[in-house]
Amino acid sequence: MTAANVLTARALLLDMDGTLVNSDAVVERCWRQWSAKHGLDADEVMRVVHGRQGYASMALLLPERSMEENYAENREMLAQETADMDGVVPVPGAPEFMASLAGLPHALVTSADVGLSTGRMAAAGLSLPEIRVTAENVGASKPDPEGFLKGAAELGFDPADCVVFEDSGAGIAAGHAAGMRVVGVGPRAGEYEPTVWVDDLTQVRVSADAGFVRLTFN
Repeated sequence: MTAANVLTARALLLDMDGTLVNSDAVVERCWRQWSAKHGLDADEVMRVVHGRQGYASMALLLPERSMEENYAENREMLAQETADMDGVVPVPGAPEFMASLAGLPHALVTSADVGLSTGRMAAAGLSLPEIRVTAENVGASKPDPEGFLKGAAELGFDPADCVVFEDSGAGIAAGHAAGMRVVGVGPRAGEYEPTVWVDDLTQVRVSADAGFVRLTFN
């Protein structure tokens, strides 16, 4: 763990893949197959795709293609991922972490769409927050801050009063761009300068503190 031992916030904004749900097995299968189809280096592709919507990753990896083609293939990718839940599991500590948020302001802010986020949270045995910002709700993918700003607005709090939980470079950049502090979760997060970094959610304790959410890291 790095940086502060305690953060306080009015609300938490939670990424899904890599943060609450370990879906790496599915992501690897789908995107490595896509890489082979397009003659791209799969390892390079995997360094791009985490945290972004599929069409945004495709735009970076195949810059000569039209966005119409990217949107069409993204729909195919979402259908493929939604049909494949093999190996989807909770990140260590996620069930306890989510249970500790009961009654506290929080929202899911994910690059997945409604179908994929519903399926993966269920496969991991995690309850969906009442408020979700999904791919359908935004016009721009992370690292654009739109999703996190919408999540803060839905919860009724100023961005500066929110803390983001994220695992990817794109997501951490989006949180910072929204003016929020960011807790980086997992091995990918440490290299992108989150406010606090933890190995997994077993290192996070949540408590209510006079209208605030108190986060203690160990």
